[in-house]
Amino acid sequence: MDLIDEILDNVKTIAVVGLSDNPARDSHGVSAYMQSQGYRIIPVNPALHGSEVLGEQSYADLASASEAAGQQGTAIDLVDVFRRSEFAGAVSDDAIVIGAKYVWMQDGVVDETAAERAREAGLGVVMDDCILRQHKRRRG
Repeated sequence: MDLIDEILDNVKTIAVVGLSDNPARDSHGVSAYMQSQGYRIIPVNPALHGSEVLGEQSYADLASASEAAGQQGTAIDLVDVFRRSEFAGAVSDDAIVIGAKYVWMQDGVVDETAAERAREAGLGVVMDDCILRQHKRRRG
């Protein structure tokens, strides 16, 4: 089983960093699709802190999202990064701190150094790829 199949088969909770409340944005469409496929989406966007996106409470940062998920009896399995590449390192480092199993950097998001740090910490990393596209590919 390759890493993408492993992620899609085992992940239940996805924290989406940079999730927009604007339905025209890719982050919103991808997250809505993944939610419709049975994954729990946790929005992480400081501009939307305290509001709801896709019916879920939004958090200012991964630490707050992780703490809230823990209080609800779950954990963040995957951190999906919808931020520019220069912010991917900090997000990846936060994913390590909260104990996520995987980091997924969406299309156009590339940070080899951040990916290496995450891998060294034991996280699976997908970079410059779209989780929606990969999910649809598997469905045939």
